[in-house]
Amino acid sequence: MRNWKKWAKAAGIRAIKTFAQTAVSLITVGYRFSEVDWIAVLSVSGVAAVLSILTSLAGIPEEEE
Repeated sequence: MRNWKKWAKAAGIRAIKTFAQTAVSLITVGYRFSEVDWIAVLSVSGVAAVLSILTSLAGIPEEEE
């Protein structure tokens, strides 16, 4: 039986990391702070985080440790 607390913690950490990595990849070096399309960055990063959670349903290696 799956330990749901452990799974949720590992999936949450992965989703947060995915969100941050996606946001960093979308913020182009050289743009001024005011030139960044923050709505697009948050939107795309949020979708990536949701996809990370859905992918985690298939299994998380960290949960096995």
